[in-house]
Amino acid sequence: MSNIAHALVRRAVDVTKQHYANGANGGDEQEIKMLAFWGLALLWITVLLYMSIVSVISYTYGNVVATLTMIETPTATAYSSAPESDSPEADAPLLSEEQKLEKQRLQSLEPDLYLVKQAPITAKLSTATKHLKAMAGPLSPFRGLYIAIIYHGLHSTIVNFVCGPILSFGLFSLTRVFVSIITTIVLCRLHMTWTHTVISMPSTKRWWRRFPSLKAGKNIILPTAVWATAQQVCMYVPTVLLVNLADTYPEMYGGSPTTTRKIGLLQLFCIPLIFIATIVLIVIPAHVTLKRVQASMLPEEDDAIVPFDRTFAGKVQPEILGGTGAVSMLDAWKTFDKAARIRLIKLYGKVMALHFTTTVMFTMIIIGELRLIMGGDFEKMVKAIREHVSGQY
Repeated sequence: MSNIAHALVRRAVDVTKQHYANGANGGDEQEIKMLAFWGLALLWITVLLYMSIVSVISYTYGNVVATLTMIETPTATAYSSAPESDSPEADAPLLSEEQKLEKQRLQSLEPDLYLVKQAPITAKLSTATKHLKAMAGPLSPFRGLYIAIIYHGLHSTIVNFVCGPILSFGLFSLTRVFVSIITTIVLCRLHMTWTHTVISMPSTKRWWRRFPSLKAGKNIILPTAVWATAQQVCMYVPTVLLVNLADTYPEMYGGSPTTTRKIGLLQLFCIPLIFIATIVLIVIPAHVTLKRVQASMLPEEDDAIVPFDRTFAGKVQPEILGGTGAVSMLDAWKTFDKAARIRLIKLYGKVMALHFTTTVMFTMIIIGELRLIMGGDFEKMVKAIREHVSGQY
C-alpha cells in the first residue's frame, strides 16, 4: 500500500507542477512548491494513518486476542435445583404433620445439578478488548508490544546480517529459509517471554525477569522449529509454484493469448488457494501447539488473564513429580477442542475483514485527495501509470 501511495504521490506532484507551469500566466513557482509540499504531506499523513490503524488491528486482534483464544478454557458454573430449606416459610404453621414430613422428605432428596458453560471471553472482539481493559487497563490491547518489537527487530537484524554476505556470493536463495528457521529457534525463549506477558495478569516484574531458564527453553525447541518451518513453507511454496509456471510456460509473457489467459487464471485461483490451505492446515496448528506448550510453563506465581487450565486436562506432569512441567506437542493440539478451533478461524476471518475494509476505505480517501489536488490532471496521471505498467509487462 505504501509503495503504491508513494508512486501515486510522486506522479501527482509531477503532473501538478506541469499543470501550473504551463498555465495561462506561466505559473507561480512559489505556489507550485507550496502545493506540491502540502499535497505530499496530506497524502503521506493519510498513508501513515492507514499503516497505524492496520498495525493496531494486526497486533491487538491478530496477536494478543488470538493468543488468548489459543489458551482460553471456558469455565462452567454449577446450579442446584433444590429449594432453600433454611428460608422462613409463612405457611409453615398451616401445614399438617403429614405435609411437613412429605416436604422434609423431598428436601432430603439429592438435588439436581446443572452445569452452565460460560461463553468464551474471546468469542467476540468487543468482549475480549473490554475484558483486557477491565483487568489490565486501557493500554492492555498493546501488552507485550515492546517485547514483540525487540523480538522482530533482532530476528530481522540477524537474518539480514547473516544472509547479506552469503547472497552477495550468489549462493542458493534457500539459505535465507534455513537462517530464518535457526534464528527463530535461537530466539525461542524471548518469544516465550512475549507469550507469558500477553496471557498473564499485570505484574511488577520487568520483562527480562520473566525470561525462562535454559531448561524450560528445551521444551519449546521442537515446537518452535515446527512453527518456523511451517511459516517458511507457507511463504515459499506458492512462490516456487509461480516461478515454475513462468519457466514452464514462457509464452505467457508474449505468446499465445489463449495460453496466457489459462495460466493467468491458474495463478489467480490455485496459488492463493494453496497459500490459504498451507496457513489453515499447517501454520495455524503449528502456531497453536507452540503457544499452548509455552502457556503450560507459565510460572505458578503468575495468574492468567483469561480462564486457563494449567493442567491441560491432567496432561501436564509437574517437575517435582519427575515430569517436564510442560504439555507435549500432541496433547497441546488434542486438548484444543473443535469449538476453540472454529473460534480461532473466525477470529482470523474477522481480522482479514477489518484489514480489507480499512484498505478499501483509505484507497478511496487517497483517490479523493488526488482528485482534489490535481483536478483534471488526475485522469492524465492514471493514463500515464497504466502506460508505464503496460510497458513493463
